[in-house]
Amino acid sequence: MAVVRDKVTRLFVVAAIAEAISWAGLLAGMAVKYGPPGNELGVQIFGPIHGALFVAYGVLVLAVARVHRWSPLATFVALACAVPPFATVIFERWARRRGMLDVGEPAPEPAPVG
Repeated sequence: MAVVRDKVTRLFVVAAIAEAISWAGLLAGMAVKYGPPGNELGVQIFGPIHGALFVAYGVLVLAVARVHRWSPLATFVALACAVPPFATVIFERWARRRGMLDVGEPAPEPAPVG
């Protein structure tokens, strides 16, 4: 169970950061689309990427909330943080400082031979 918890937690952290980066790309694409010269390529590229990462983040919030036994309020806040730009990273850092993302103990180092 600890291995699953650790992997899900690490995937959650990656998803939180990736979702924030995709927000930056989407916002840049929107700035280009609605400003001169009005090119939609950035939104066409980053829109689906951000959408997929948004969904992945939501699924991983539910998985991490289950394995770490988060309260319903913490789970709701984590899900709501997917909406404002860059809030997923802020939530991830906040949760880490409070021990909500603690992973298992590192493997002990092998004893020296000889």
